[in-house]
Amino acid sequence: MDLAELKRVAEAMVAPGRGILAADESSGTIAKRFEAIGVQSNEGSRRDYREFLFRADAMKDAISGVILYDETIRQSAKDGTPLVKLIERAGSIPGIKVDKGTKPLPFSPGEVITEGLDGLRERLIEYRNFGAKFCKWRAVIDIGPGIPSYNCINANAQALARYAALCQEETLVPIVEPEVLMDGDHDIGRCYEVTQFVLNTVFDQLYLARVKLEGMVLKPNMVVPGKKCAARASVEEVAEKTLQVLKACVPPAVPGIAFLSGGQSDVQATEHLNAMNRIGGVPWKLTFSYGRALQAAPQKAWAGKDANVPAAQQAFSHRAVMNGLASKGKWSPEREKQAA
Repeated sequence: MDLAELKRVAEAMVAPGRGILAADESSGTIAKRFEAIGVQSNEGSRRDYREFLFRADAMKDAISGVILYDETIRQSAKDGTPLVKLIERAGSIPGIKVDKGTKPLPFSPGEVITEGLDGLRERLIEYRNFGAKFCKWRAVIDIGPGIPSYNCINANAQALARYAALCQEETLVPIVEPEVLMDGDHDIGRCYEVTQFVLNTVFDQLYLARVKLEGMVLKPNMVVPGKKCAARASVEEVAEKTLQVLKACVPPAVPGIAFLSGGQSDVQATEHLNAMNRIGGVPWKLTFSYGRALQAAPQKAWAGKDANVPAAQQAFSHRAVMNGLASKGKWSPEREKQAA
């Protein structure tokens, strides 16, 4: 482990004005998104799509890192250039999703555990040789009647900690992603309670696993009400409650927090991030690690047609730059309209 290198990469991942593109959708997930825009999902179409994202101007201006999928980190562009090299040439950092997805947690109905620890050390060495500098592992915590259980929270926290330790052993920065889902009808107060429980448990396990907090990035959910909750929350309330729970749970040694969008609309995700940075007063950099909230617009603009690639790149660059502004608290509805 090279702690100085871990710190250098982690700090670069959360550099002011830049954030992380989550382009690590599984083949099944991206097939559904392609189906919605009338595009057949195959190795070639997935490669072409990600290639034009990685060649967009936004990569140099607003994207600090890219989370790749196993297929993508092995692919090359049409001209033979490895996609990892396209990312590096844009001044961005390549990373890789290393978990194997979720499976039902035994004796915990409605709850899941993320798998993928078996063979992880060997996979990390392979990914590092492909050029990866950081990794991602996502834990999924659902809110519903009688859940989440302590068993689910603790099991996922232990897995996150073991993953993070293995990453740092190979000098790869771990993105630690404990996601409390925004599905369901729970209110914002319930989301706060569960998020606090989850974060406290995760950092307990990271400590016990001897993970160096200076060499990691946290990717949490924002504190929001469930999608089916009748009581909606203002932008200010989401920002205030999210910062409140982070201050209560996240040690200042962590260099940065890159939020997931979790099903929020494109602009909502930008607004909430911007509001938190305007409030400020926290020891960490606050930025974004968005997938759908960065890619929905370019996917729609592209629709699988080569002629639409420039428009799709512009749509991607627009959203990335808007979120880059939000990471500095400088976004506004006026700037959103002017840029559009």
